[in-house]
Amino acid sequence: MQTPLKGALLGFGFIGERGHLPAYQQPGKRDLRIVAVADVSEARRQHARRLLPDARIYADARELLDAEAGRIDFVDITTPPCDHAPLALAAFSRGLHVLCEKPLATSAHDARAMLEHATRARRVIYPGHNYKHAPVVRKVREVLDSGRLGAVHLVTLDTFRTTHARGVPEWQPDWRRMRRYSGGGIAMDHGSHTFYLAFEWLGSLPSSITAKMSHLGAFDTEDNFSCTLTFPTGIAVAQLTWNAGMRRVIYTLHGEHGAIRIEDDEVQVVLRDGTVEKVAIASHWADASHAGWYRSLLDNFAVAIDEGDHVGQEAREAYECVRLIEAAYASARNGSREASLTAEAMPLSAGGAR
Repeated sequence: MQTPLKGALLGFGFIGERGHLPAYQQPGKRDLRIVAVADVSEARRQHARRLLPDARIYADARELLDAEAGRIDFVDITTPPCDHAPLALAAFSRGLHVLCEKPLATSAHDARAMLEHATRARRVIYPGHNYKHAPVVRKVREVLDSGRLGAVHLVTLDTFRTTHARGVPEWQPDWRRMRRYSGGGIAMDHGSHTFYLAFEWLGSLPSSITAKMSHLGAFDTEDNFSCTLTFPTGIAVAQLTWNAGMRRVIYTLHGEHGAIRIEDDEVQVVLRDGTVEKVAIASHWADASHAGWYRSLLDNFAVAIDEGDHVGQEAREAYECVRLIEAAYASARNGSREASLTAEAMPLSAGGAR
């Protein structure tokens, strides 16, 4: 019987409490336990004590890392993005594996440093790319794997939100709109989800991006973002907004033999031979915690730890997402001029890429 993997939550805000913690408390393929929590807010620490009476609670993440090194196996970083890179590097230095919320970092330089440090420390870096685990996305994967759609050459990804996701009231509920914490606006917050799905569905990495963004609110970050990504295999077009009149996720994939359309929990497959398949798959897109999607993500994280897959495909995709976000900002600043992305050699796990 495998020994449980013990971990700590660094940050106990909305996604830490409502998204990650319930996943740890669900049965899975591997026993992962949260035994320590750090948060800068006293109110949030008190709340953590109520929900996890046996956990050790800290006011400072680095204090936790110093005290818990040797007692835990991993940390799960659910702080605002400004802290992702320094906390991950500190964790690797103490011999800990790292699960990190998206975006991996707020700059490509910091994201690459995380991957390189994970390689040197022989510890796993794994991103919280939870949209891959949504039931409707799994359905899309099933259709693509069947070959019915043929090669995909066009993807559209529209994310409509009526406002930004607010944090807990006890600490900076609007941190996602404050550059000092978030590193950017909706491109930084939702760009990773958009990009890693495009990578999967077009089966490659993009060679360039053209982007435009704007903001209507009083914050110092964008709340409207649109872009076109050029891939060796096709095109992806994305529209992200926090100013929509409704909350929806609408994706389409167009291939040689037909198309797939996703609107929240509904998936429609339309083939050129006249076949139409429409199915509703409960995915609970309206629940911003996406708690039901994290358990299988945690199982994959545990597999990476057990197999020594320190910097696997998921981590490299997370780095590419940050590169794209950075390139998108550069394109928007330059009047929506196309920004090219050159291929880079990336650090690999001890056993190579998975």
